[in-house]
Amino acid sequence: MKELIEKIKSGYQDFVVNADAQLEKGNKAAGARARKAALNLMKDLKEFRKESVEAAK
Repeated sequence: MKELIEKIKSGYQDFVVNADAQLEKGNKAAGARARKAALNLMKDLKEFRKESVEAAK
């Protein structure tokens, strides 16, 4: 689970960097990278929820 949390932290950082680049500089490619990072982050968060529920049992 520790590896998954690190992956989520890294994915969030990628999202923030690219979302800021799109917002502040109007970088369209960064917007695409931010959207991709958001999708990957959603998948990782769902996996975290699944593992967290299993660990709580």
